[in-house]
Amino acid sequence: MSALRNYLDKIKPNFEPEGKLHAFKSLYDGFESFLYVPNETATSGANIHDAIDSKRIMSMVVIALMPAMLFGMYNVGYQNYAAAGTLASASFWSIFFYGFLAVLPKILVSYIVGLGIEFAWAQWKGEEIQEGYLVTGIILPLIIPIGCPLWMLAIAVAFAVIFGKEIFGGTGMNIFNVALIARAFLFFSYPTKMSGDQTWVAQSSILGLGNDLPDGFTQATPLGQIGQGQVPDASICDMICGFIPGSIGETSVIAIALGALLLLITGIASWKTMLSVFLGGGAMAAIFSAAGMTQIPWWEHLILGGFAFGAVFMATDPVTSARTECGKWIYGALIGIVAVIVRVMNPGYPEGMMLAILLMNMFAPLIDYCVVQKNISKRLRRTKK
Repeated sequence: MSALRNYLDKIKPNFEPEGKLHAFKSLYDGFESFLYVPNETATSGANIHDAIDSKRIMSMVVIALMPAMLFGMYNVGYQNYAAAGTLASASFWSIFFYGFLAVLPKILVSYIVGLGIEFAWAQWKGEEIQEGYLVTGIILPLIIPIGCPLWMLAIAVAFAVIFGKEIFGGTGMNIFNVALIARAFLFFSYPTKMSGDQTWVAQSSILGLGNDLPDGFTQATPLGQIGQGQVPDASICDMICGFIPGSIGETSVIAIALGALLLLITGIASWKTMLSVFLGGGAMAAIFSAAGMTQIPWWEHLILGGFAFGAVFMATDPVTSARTECGKWIYGALIGIVAVIVRVMNPGYPEGMMLAILLMNMFAPLIDYCVVQKNISKRLRRTKK
């Protein structure tokens, strides 16, 4: 590592304002910051100095996403082999590597397009490259179905990075979750590739792995079955473990829980926001269940679709979520409530987590403002006593 450090120090003058490669200074800074912690520290405008910087936060979230991503790869292969009826004769590694080969291009496209725009934008503005897309780049492929074409994903990434992030000023300034902006763009622009019964199972073999499924093969998700007025045929064990059709990284509650545990232990995510999402969603689902408006027990709403993934990895986004301690409870509870309302009240859109989080992203500043104003008023009343 010392040799790499010495090499970077040696070539650094070339990227300074008078250097022959000064036009690529942002690219050099971004690569150096990715490898090493910068020596620069804030000299003004900072009240608290902490060992945790944005790069460490982003890196920890990426690590927390690994269980969901790895299981998602396996489940992609599992669903393909199960649909073809060849699951019993397939080995663990053939199933996993098929899913790996199917998911990897989506991760590559997400990072290449997203980071490419980040690099170009930084060069154009003469600013440092921001770390925010390290997380978005891996979350986005996990919240889309395996049947989403790569070109659609590329367009959605470009739209989300430009109009959902950079136009607001970059990382830390966006008001909406960037990954969900991309997913919303895909859902409303190409609905047949983001919903329905034909997009959840990979249908073609890859490098001799997997199976070619018949044209027109369909497989509904449990939430899709609920939207059609049916009772899901998946077992509770499969729902919790994740052996069901769905978005790549959203099916396994166990894998998501492992990531949540890491985020909570490291203090990266707020347990108040996470817990309140489940409390709000559970309470709303219980009301609908008692009223006979949903075919499944209230707690199944919490383990199906993107509910758990959204509560753990997207509702807790420190940029777009509420930041006051009381506000986190309100913000999370409203996400859970709205998600279940959309699921139950709108059969045409059985997954409501995306819309719930985007809606509450918009109201998060208002929630924080009201909480702060309430505290100010309370303190003013104390001074008058």
